[in-house]
Amino acid sequence: MERVFTDHLGDWKRSCYCGEPRVDGVGRELILGGWVQRRRDHGGLIFVDLRDRSGVIQVVFNPEIDPASHEKAKQIRSEDVLAVRGSLTKRPPETVNRELSTGEVELSVRELRLLNASQVPPFLIEDETDANENTRLKYRYLDLRRPQSLGHLLLRYRMTKKIRDYLDSKGFIEVETPVLTKSTPEGARDYLVPSRIYPGKFYALPQSPQLFKQILMVGGLDRYFQIVRCFRDEDLRADRQPEFTQLDMEMSFVQPEDVIDMVEGMMTALFKELKGIELKRPFPRLSWEEAMSRYGTDKPDLRFSLELIDFSSAFKGSQVKVFSGAIEKGGLVKGVKVAGGANLSRKELDDLTAFVSQYGAKGLAWIKFTEGDWQSPIAKFLSEKERGEILGLTGAKSGDILFFVADEPKVVYEALANLRLHLGEKLGLISEKDYSLLWVVDFPLLEYDPEEKRHVSVHHPFTAPLEEDLPLLEKEPLKVRSKAYDLVLNGVEIGGGSVRIHQVELQKQLLGLLGIGAEEAKEKFGFFLEALGFGAPPHGGIAFGIDRMAMILSGARSLRDVIAFPKSQRAVCLLTDAPSSVDARQLKELGIKIALGD
Repeated sequence: MERVFTDHLGDWKRSCYCGEPRVDGVGRELILGGWVQRRRDHGGLIFVDLRDRSGVIQVVFNPEIDPASHEKAKQIRSEDVLAVRGSLTKRPPETVNRELSTGEVELSVRELRLLNASQVPPFLIEDETDANENTRLKYRYLDLRRPQSLGHLLLRYRMTKKIRDYLDSKGFIEVETPVLTKSTPEGARDYLVPSRIYPGKFYALPQSPQLFKQILMVGGLDRYFQIVRCFRDEDLRADRQPEFTQLDMEMSFVQPEDVIDMVEGMMTALFKELKGIELKRPFPRLSWEEAMSRYGTDKPDLRFSLELIDFSSAFKGSQVKVFSGAIEKGGLVKGVKVAGGANLSRKELDDLTAFVSQYGAKGLAWIKFTEGDWQSPIAKFLSEKERGEILGLTGAKSGDILFFVADEPKVVYEALANLRLHLGEKLGLISEKDYSLLWVVDFPLLEYDPEEKRHVSVHHPFTAPLEEDLPLLEKEPLKVRSKAYDLVLNGVEIGGGSVRIHQVELQKQLLGLLGIGAEEAKEKFGFFLEALGFGAPPHGGIAFGIDRMAMILSGARSLRDVIAFPKSQRAVCLLTDAPSSVDARQLKELGIKIALGD
């Protein structure tokens, strides 16, 4: 039988949140509202844990105090919405709940109003729920009632508030940039919005406010920021959202050092506010080349060691043909030493070999060091000279194990970077309580895309080259370094930026290197190039993934946990069932016909 509650809030005014009453308020009359966490009927007394966003308080229905409320309380079920009025009392010492902030008090109810009956929820509204993620996303409004989910959003709010306060104190101005803008695809696909007024033409949702924030610098705003929603129509990945939020910043008359210093101040303030951690400044820095050489990635996790070791010189002309053959083809032989790793079983070694194969590695060689012995399928092919060089490079001793990958540089770095992280997690080398911030600087300006058969930007086409590398721009463009910098936190890139090109001729030159001719440049970027010609100051900035920062700082498992209404792994909103079909009349107004592919 359906339960129907007909009470109304009426003239009641909530006194405070459920999680706020303390012993210093004993004797006060309070009006509280919230959801029923649980109900316990002890015969004469009925106890209800009442919950809102601030926490839980125990309320007590006593038939001797108010028989009518006690009778109504018998109808209560989990997640019903109540308002109660009563007197705050001190709990008996033996019933104090030290796990609750309100555990020393309870509300003795004199009047109960049943405001709304709840259906039986599809999962328990508790942190330790066994509901799968899709169910939680479908009923996201219930999932948000869980303290953990609420905590993630509250931390995100505190984070963005602190960012705004900090940047305001440093003279930044928050400016909104357009959401409906021009499509200038140079990277991920745009989300397109058809125009009804101009049939056959489209707006694009912004992947980034990049050009607008640079134009704001031309406009003389000097210091801009925005916490902005962005959109990218990318292929599906486990932890990527089609819409995301970023902190966007830009400053005039700066070099990389100025932006880096400003960001370090902001991050230091954030960690002190949110984590109670005093960060040491300046943060460590690695050039892109050094990061790749030592860790195989431009976003290394420095909470543990396991640096890559280059064995290429040791294995030139080696009888281990997989090594010498890779070197002859211009490849590398690199590896890692795992101290105490010689106890890994053969099955575990086979599993690691399968693991690196996901990243293109054709195999994973290994050497175990035991008392006076080298255990390895390749040991018999190693010369005394090679053994000596291996020991000299690694300092390996009994109980250690070495892993080797031989291939073209891209494969070696990708396989070993991922193996390093996998071993760090598997062997418990990473402390979840540690935070490691690192700047990676001096990125290459360009890289060659063999599929498109042209140069592409490593960051974006508006990144400035280092002045000392400008002479290389036309003849050896792949050797040119850029004024780009990424901030890495625990092996995750949380922000990236650069000093921009502010001179129109250099910008045109770089677009030409990317295969964008004068006509195409005018069509895609004409408004921007024109703006640069009216006295653009030197300027630079950075953008941070707000979702990613909130995920790391809150300890959440995925980006979806820190977004109020996220899309699923398949880019679907399970709450609203978006994307969905639209009315044929709307399509006709837009001049659109649906032509589904075969």
